[in-house]
Amino acid sequence: MSLAPLLDAPAHIQVHAFAAVLAVALGPVVIYRRRRDRIHKVVGYIWVLAMALTALSSFAITNFGIVGPFSPVHLLAVLALWSLVVGLRHAFARRIAAHERVMRSLYWNGLMVASAFNFLPGRVVNRVFFNDARELGYVMIVLVLAGLAAHALRRKGSGRSITA
Repeated sequence: MSLAPLLDAPAHIQVHAFAAVLAVALGPVVIYRRRRDRIHKVVGYIWVLAMALTALSSFAITNFGIVGPFSPVHLLAVLALWSLVVGLRHAFARRIAAHERVMRSLYWNGLMVASAFNFLPGRVVNRVFFNDARELGYVMIVLVLAGLAAHALRRKGSGRSITA
């Protein structure tokens, strides 16, 4: 493992990576913390800003464009921005259950899925973790997606919705 590929990357990729790592790290704190206390709100706003910065900065990353400069990941970025707006609207309207569903879904089904695909060979994250064994990125993708599927099945089996 070497941070050199990230440190050598353009500034927009470094900003994107920093915001994404912050969002991944803060997500569980916000999602599973007791609601409506000051820490939840402060960390929640930081998480929302990190998510927005992650989504917005993704539009500057065009190396893997399929339709012009855009790839399917950019659709996830649009969905993430929309989910942030919807989730915040629910919170401001005191529809807490809907707010929780949207934000948990955004974290687990949006951020974590997008994070998994950063391990594709050729991506900076893949080079950071697997330098000379880039094909191991596919193994990591399978492991992350399997973990997300297990999480979803466990939630479904407990009688709670998959996104809750």
